[in-house]
Amino acid sequence: MKGMTIRAMTQACHGIYHGDEGAVDIEISAITTDSRKIQKNGMFIAICGEKSDGHDYIGKCFDDGALCCISERELPGESRPYIQVESSLTALKQLAAYYRQQLDIKVVGITGSVGKTSTKETIASVLAQKYKVKKTQGNFNNEIGLPLTVFTLEESDEIAVLEMGISDFGEMTRLTAIACPDVCVITNIGWCHLENLKTRDGILKAKTEIFNHMNPDGIVIVNGDDDKLSTISQVHGKRPLVFGISNKDGVYADNIKSLGLDGTSFTIHGIKTSDNYSTFDLTVPVPGHHMVYNAMAAALVGSVLGLSSIEIERGVKNLKTIAGRNNIIKENGFTIIDDCYNANPVSMKASLDVLDTAIGRKVAILGSMFELGENEKQMHYDVGMYLGTKDIDVLITAGELAAQIAEGTRAYIDTNYNAHGCEVHDFETRDDMLKCIGHILKTGDNILIKASHGMEFTKVVEDVKIINL
Repeated sequence: MKGMTIRAMTQACHGIYHGDEGAVDIEISAITTDSRKIQKNGMFIAICGEKSDGHDYIGKCFDDGALCCISERELPGESRPYIQVESSLTALKQLAAYYRQQLDIKVVGITGSVGKTSTKETIASVLAQKYKVKKTQGNFNNEIGLPLTVFTLEESDEIAVLEMGISDFGEMTRLTAIACPDVCVITNIGWCHLENLKTRDGILKAKTEIFNHMNPDGIVIVNGDDDKLSTISQVHGKRPLVFGISNKDGVYADNIKSLGLDGTSFTIHGIKTSDNYSTFDLTVPVPGHHMVYNAMAAALVGSVLGLSSIEIERGVKNLKTIAGRNNIIKENGFTIIDDCYNANPVSMKASLDVLDTAIGRKVAILGSMFELGENEKQMHYDVGMYLGTKDIDVLITAGELAAQIAEGTRAYIDTNYNAHGCEVHDFETRDDMLKCIGHILKTGDNILIKASHGMEFTKVVEDVKIINL
């Protein structure tokens, strides 16, 4: 790893070095907090977790080839090199920030309440048409995951696309101090993490901390249709670039045509590409109106970083879905929309919009949404009312809060004579639902599966894929 000698790392994390002075100028090969993933001449950072203490594995990591370890404790009798620090977690972040500065690489930082991962995937797909790109894997977007992602960067990488997720004030400041993004993208300001952030204005304040340590000469890109983001007039003396559908002040989309579960086509305007095209057609192969916004964000990032309209079009067209994120699975006679990684009211409604575009019988299997604060029941009820406005045939809910979705749908149907008839089933738990679901589903169903991560609806996806009707 470029510049990551033991001497430099000791200074970067303000630690105390113990061991052979002859090793201090050797560059380490990799950094990990997982003792099972130690590489020869790598570094292990011992972190005290809820279930295990990394310090218990230091000896094993040395035996498996580690050159150096980071420890919060003095290790009596240990002759092999280690750096003693006050906090291993703080050291992890300090080392990631230091390593980021050793690399000649552009960083695109992405945040927002909804759509961070799908936007990250779309941007990475576009930029990969011209550059060698490294992107956040899985949910490695927090104060442990982001540093670990930074540590995977190599000198040959040209652009890093980093997702940055938070749940409280101050977190984004710490994340952006690590990433130092050259391009900042904010997708929207929704209703996530209200327990800590309280209001959408609080969410806006917390998310825009991403500007604190960005490249002052960098570019900010925001969703111009979002009422909160549209209030950002300047960042470091420059106006943000905006994209939208109703807001046509910057880049905008029209001629939008749903292709059902095969995606959406549209025309994008107002973008300046390297081949001088400001208007061209795009087709997103992933369903959902929200994917138009993701594609516009990706096109804007691509144009800022010198891509042509052909490269942008190809990158959007080649987008692949990932498990749990609007992933279309055709198996066992069903078309499954696997969107079970996480949920909040905004993303839940967006996923219902996607299901509504399907041809054939439409089934929504929904679980509870967490971290919504004191109005959580009303927010679930509102999702149910929203579902009632759609042409969805069956609603199945699991969980105490999700029962409010069922109540909302029943209330809408009962008070609107022209509502589409929706068969509603609600269960106390996920496992109760799984015992009965085989009697509800039918071959050929289009099935949306969505809930907060804590509901563990990946099990629902797997059961539906093998269920016998």
